[in-house]
Amino acid sequence: MGLLGWLWRAGPSGFGSSSTAEQVTQGIDASQLTAIVTGATNGIGKETARVLALRGAKVIIPSRTLDSGLKVKQSLLEQNPSAELHVMEMDLSSLDSVDSFARSFNSSHKHLNILINNAGIMACPFQLSRDGIELQFATNHLGHFLLTNLLLDKMKATSKKMGVQGRIINVSSNGHRRSDGSCFNLDKINDQSKYKPFVAYAHSKLANILHANELSKHLQEEGSNVTVNSLHPGVIFTNLGSHIQMNPTLMKSLAALAKPILKSIPEGAATTCYLALHPKVKDVTGKYFADCNEAMPSPKARDEMLGKTLWEFSEELLKRRGRPV
Repeated sequence: MGLLGWLWRAGPSGFGSSSTAEQVTQGIDASQLTAIVTGATNGIGKETARVLALRGAKVIIPSRTLDSGLKVKQSLLEQNPSAELHVMEMDLSSLDSVDSFARSFNSSHKHLNILINNAGIMACPFQLSRDGIELQFATNHLGHFLLTNLLLDKMKATSKKMGVQGRIINVSSNGHRRSDGSCFNLDKINDQSKYKPFVAYAHSKLANILHANELSKHLQEEGSNVTVNSLHPGVIFTNLGSHIQMNPTLMKSLAALAKPILKSIPEGAATTCYLALHPKVKDVTGKYFADCNEAMPSPKARDEMLGKTLWEFSEELLKRRGRPV
C-alpha cells in the first residue's frame, strides 16, 4: 500500500480521512433535530451547517454580526432552498454576548439536540478579550465552556422529552499536543512577555478536549442522556490561519508540499458531522476522534486531574466576572 493509500484507508467506522461530510451522513434523517454550530460562517463550520441542514436538521448559526450571518444563510439557501436556518448574534470572545445569545435561544427555541463547539481563532498576536483574558483561550475555550453550561439544561430536557440522545462536540486539533498543560493559570495565560501564538493555540485546543472529557464524566454521573466528544478535523487551509505571519511565497510553497495530505473543507467537516449524526456513535462519550474514528490524544489530554483543574479554573474565571455556573 502506498503512502496515500495508507493515509486514505477507512478505519473501523467504515470511513477515513478522505470521507466527506455528505458521505458519512448519507441516508440519515435529521429532520426532527435542532443543532447549534458555532463558527458556521465559514470553513468547516459552514460546511457542517450545510450538511446538517441537508439532512433535515434545523440549524442555528451564531454570528458576530447579523449581516455576516445572513449572507451565509443566503448562500446556503441558494444551494438548498428548503434548509431551515436561523441566524443569531454572538461573539464568543465576549461573555456578555454568549450570555445574551443563550438567554435568547433558550426563550425562543423549544429543543436543542446537538451543540457543535466549532468556532476558533489561531495564532493571533497577543490580545486580551473584553473580559481581560488572552483572546485565543477566551474564544476557543472559555466562551464555549460558558455557552455549553448555559444550554445544558435545554439539552437534558430535550433528550428526555424526545427520547433522543443529545450530542455535544468540541472541535479541537492535534495542535493540542504542543501544550504541556501548565497553562491553566490567569497570570500565565495573560503574560504577554512569554506569549507564543501557536503555544497559546495549543493550550486552548488541549482545553477543548479536557472540557469534553470532564463534562462527559459529569453527565454520566448524573445519568443524563447527553454525550460529549472531541475531535481533530484534519489539516485544512481555511481562514483560521489568517493571523499567521509568513512570507506569501513560502506559504504557497508549503501548501504545495502539503497538498497530498491536506483535506478539503468537505473532508474536514466529516468527523464533526459523523459525531453529530451517525448511529454508530450512540452512547459513545468522552472520546477523541480523527478521520471519523476513535483516536488517542496526548497524555495531558487524558489526565483526569488536569481536567478537573481546568474545570475549576474556568468556573473561577467566570465567577470573578459575575457569571457563576
